[in-house]
Amino acid sequence: MKISARNKLKGTVVEVTKGATTSHVRIDVGGSVVTASITNQAVEELKLAKGQQAYAVIKASDVMVAVDD
Repeated sequence: MKISARNKLKGTVVEVTKGATTSHVRIDVGGSVVTASITNQAVEELKLAKGQQAYAVIKASDVMVAVDD
């Protein structure tokens, strides 16, 4: 993964809650949980599921989620 953001927090997905168009993804990062709101389409494209390793990528006030290919 190559990304310009400096704040990448690797952790484990503990919960994915899908809404009508947006999902909340909770990632445990060393005992702290970071929550990101992302589109349902992004959840599907990243194949996010409980127990998977993922990154909380923080840029300004937004949190994005990234995974290794």
